[in-house]
Amino acid sequence: MDITALFNENEKPLENIPANGGFCGILRKIACVGDSMSSGEFEAISENSEKTYHDMFEFSWGQFLARMTGTTVYNFSRGGMTAKEYCETFAEQNDFWNEDKKCNAYIIALGVNDLMNMNMPAGTTDDVDLEDYKNNKPTFAGYYGKIILKYKEIQPDAKFFLLTVPNDSVWDNRRKEHTDLIYKFAELFSNCYVLDLGKYGPVFDETFKKRFFLGGHMNPCGYNLIGQMVMSYIDYIIRHNMDDFSQVGFIGTGYQYKK
Repeated sequence: MDITALFNENEKPLENIPANGGFCGILRKIACVGDSMSSGEFEAISENSEKTYHDMFEFSWGQFLARMTGTTVYNFSRGGMTAKEYCETFAEQNDFWNEDKKCNAYIIALGVNDLMNMNMPAGTTDDVDLEDYKNNKPTFAGYYGKIILKYKEIQPDAKFFLLTVPNDSVWDNRRKEHTDLIYKFAELFSNCYVLDLGKYGPVFDETFKKRFFLGGHMNPCGYNLIGQMVMSYIDYIIRHNMDDFSQVGFIGTGYQYKK
């Protein structure tokens, strides 16, 4: 067996989508912190043209990823979610800070509602108090940083995967601002990696939306595709950072292998 292709330095993310989940499967418990895209939200239109929105978690990309990899995936998400609401009420109300639900990895996909829909100030990583997240400033960066710090407190060695906003023209007004901030968070925190779907994923143009959307939200194939992309990207990151993931099996156990 020739495994050199697994470590091709010229490979770009999403060039290869492993059929069985690849090395993403070593992360046995994953939490998806996000909004409608993370919740499998479908948009329905009634006979009198009224729109309704429905989170159907079975069709979320996180649950497609779970079925691809055999991993347990939690939906810590809801349509319309913002980092602000997640921190102030949602996580606690839904018991998402519970240590019994701590995971090997957290995938964070927030920002569209904060920046594009609510027009919240983005802020900077300077808004994050690394010693006490209770002192974080009330900006998107401040709330986003609190989410990472809180889960690091719960599971110190967990891996974090931070999603950029997909390449859709409706989000162009603040997409770069969001992406730049996500990369700065990955530099600020240990065990943090960027899943840059905006750069390496497909363009959400008219042709793409005819195939993968129902109105303003995705259809089942769309969420399945995002699941494949996230799974593939994590597999890529693991293969190109093998030392970082060699002790994933010890996360949360108190054990380690000292070289």
